[in-house]
Amino acid sequence: MNIMDFPLFLFVGSFIVLWAASRAGIFLRLRSRSQTEQDSHDFDFVTGSVLTLLGLLIGFSFSMAVTRYDQRKNYEEEEANAIGTQFVRLDFLPDQEAAALRELMKKYLDQRIMFYQARNTSRIDQINADTARLQNEMWSKVKTAAAANPHPVMALVVSGMNDVLNRQGYTQAAWWNRIPAAAWGLMFFISVGCSFLIGFAVRRPSGSGVFLVIPLAVSISFLLIADIDSPRGGLILVKPQNLISLSQSLRSE
Repeated sequence: MNIMDFPLFLFVGSFIVLWAASRAGIFLRLRSRSQTEQDSHDFDFVTGSVLTLLGLLIGFSFSMAVTRYDQRKNYEEEEANAIGTQFVRLDFLPDQEAAALRELMKKYLDQRIMFYQARNTSRIDQINADTARLQNEMWSKVKTAAAANPHPVMALVVSGMNDVLNRQGYTQAAWWNRIPAAAWGLMFFISVGCSFLIGFAVRRPSGSGVFLVIPLAVSISFLLIADIDSPRGGLILVKPQNLISLSQSLRSE
């Protein structure tokens, strides 16, 4: 189980850990000797530097997540275009072969829509298996038709089917392309240090809510980044609007 696929749990867990780190900073501050003016200046310099580094890391990670989200959206559109184009190119085949392939492609299109909408792991495995089976059947029929009718126009049909299969592979690769675990670990480690430093810097710990600012802000940032980066977790998901629109138009014919 990848915790990044559960943004809400990540938010709660990171807030608790960061809050505990800030409380540890307050605890240590209460038991340390009074700081001199030079010590305070040095401490403020270190705190500002670490906070700047954390801000940059969060900004870069957010940019990475948005880029991957846009990539998944683009591949969904490209998949719909490839399937729609190939469906039209089937007119070059003899009627019997074309009708059989159209039925297979409609089933394949349904599988692609379910791929985007599924959340359950076992369901996803079944969809992937059915998708692979349909791909083999479609390619086998196109290959057989091309061998029986070896003329230049058939190259368009073969090329179109190749595009359909390739787009599915590109989509799967994009869904596997996530923010590296090392980047998450670095952000989390630095955010814990920042929370500790903020807690240590609080002048009046009693009744002060200042030490909660960093834990809350960073936890919300983690929540948003994980939500955008996760293809199936959270609320910000890629909806197969182009594939659904294509399916509706093919069913109405």
